Amino acid sequence: MLARLARGRRRRPPLEPREGAPGSVSVVVPARDEEHRIGPCLRALRADPAVAEVIVVDDGSRDRTAGVAAGLGARVLPGAPLPEGWVGKQWALRQGVEAARRETVVTLDADARPRPGLVGALAALLDDHDLVTVGPRFVCDGVAEQALHASFLATLVYRFGPVGPASPPPPHRVLANGQCMAFRRTAMRAADGFARVRGHLTDDVALARTLARDRWRVAFLDAGGLLEVDMHASAAEVWREWGRSLPLADVTGPAGRAADLAVVWLAAALPVARLALGRPTRLDLGLLAVRGLLTVALRSSYARPGPGLALSPLLDVATAVRLTQATVRPVRTWRGRTYPRGRTRPALTRPAPPAPPARTAGR
Repeated sequence: MLARLARGRRRRPPLEPREGAPGSVSVVVPARDEEHRIGPCLRALRADPAVAEVIVVDDGSRDRTAGVAAGLGARVLPGAPLPEGWVGKQWALRQGVEAARRETVVTLDADARPRPGLVGALAALLDDHDLVTVGPRFVCDGVAEQALHASFLATLVYRFGPVGPASPPPPHRVLANGQCMAFRRTAMRAADGFARVRGHLTDDVALARTLARDRWRVAFLDAGGLLEVDMHASAAEVWREWGRSLPLADVTGPAGRAADLAVVWLAAALPVARLALGRPTRLDLGLLAVRGLLTVALRSSYARPGPGLALSPLLDVATAVRLTQATVRPVRTWRGRTYPRGRTRPALTRPAPPAPPARTAGR
């Protein structure tokens, strides 16, 4: 864990805003029941001259998502019926990429709030990378929500290190954030990436690891100054939804899951528990000090850091319990749909396509 945290000294700097070529990027937004959250995302994209079109793929919404998106100038694509074996988001993204008219494609979740210069910065990175994903700043509306969210976020850092590693990790340890991705349309269609991870609920990490095995150059960078995301409406939703996905249960083998849980329990949860019982060792106190320093570092991950951030270590035991629960019994429900268990890696065994051609500067 300490070795992973030490990588933060050499991580790549956060993204800086850049002006993209006018009308050079297609943005795809998969949306299901996002009537009340999609507005800020679409308004920001409409104001970006680099964005040629915004395609909202309406994934069977039961509210006014399609009408709101159309009213804000997006091209609304009614999603086709969900095929057997597919998770809704991957199916929506595949349809959106097929409909895109530009070679550079950025995908954004409906709850994302991009700032000027994000799209241009992502497009520029594709001169040196094949798939770019970024970490945002998170919007948390209450003390309890932020405390629980920060506790979950700390477990990601303990397991994988900070965002923006100086050198890429091996494919089986690649991390990604599906809330914001960028790639070349031709390369993604040739790889058929979304079809190859069609059964995964942890779709973003599954896609990044699958393509990294194909020798794609995958980058996961810090874009906190250019992107905010309002993921959840309450602490209960953080517990239910983020606790469901963060164990990465459908993209990590049994040994890897056990090792990751051991790190969370030994380095985060047990020191807090022993301190509460009045029996901390010197090692516990040292680990608690590290956790305090990490709490300070996580301030930059939140749009409005507050007292919830300082209280987050008190929830590390509960977070470890939730991650263990979701690892042992993975949840297959998302956005009102329940997906059957079964083969979760339907296409990782197919022959890998050739790696994308090397990019040239200015392409």
